[in-house]
Amino acid sequence: MMFLQRTPLRASLALALLLACGGAFAQAAGEQHAIEQQMSPDQFKAAGLDKLSPQELANLNAWLNRTVQAETAKAKVDAKENFENENRGFIHFSSDENFEAHIVGEFRGFAQGTSYTLDNGQVWRQIDGASLEGVRKTNPAVKMSPGILGDTWWLRIEGYNTRAQVKRVK
Repeated sequence: MMFLQRTPLRASLALALLLACGGAFAQAAGEQHAIEQQMSPDQFKAAGLDKLSPQELANLNAWLNRTVQAETAKAKVDAKENFENENRGFIHFSSDENFEAHIVGEFRGFAQGTSYTLDNGQVWRQIDGASLEGVRKTNPAVKMSPGILGDTWWLRIEGYNTRAQVKRVK
């Protein structure tokens, strides 16, 4: 139980570290690096770069620097999105948004204490007494909506209005 209580704090610290590192990488990518300074003279010559004119070398360096900056910015965005998606339901971000997924396998209605595994790997446990009896669906689509307070969410099966309050367990 103590681990679960500390998980949001650890994840928040991890996100802060990730963003700080991303900023450092972006700053480093913003610096101009000449390829001839990154390679040894033997590597530079072996790659045939010693045959380039000063203008061709300058063009190559400009292209490499733009590419590094673009890829660094993309990696930063991707890392942040991946972190948020992996921790959705455990940690609340200012951008909590509905999302859609599918329950893996057969759905046999709502029942308190039931766990639902989604196709994105997340596992959610129903914490309220909502019921949806007589329903049997294979891999049904679900819509997940964040609750107003805490770390609870609402799970709704496509085609039904009944929602179950759930909490992420994995």
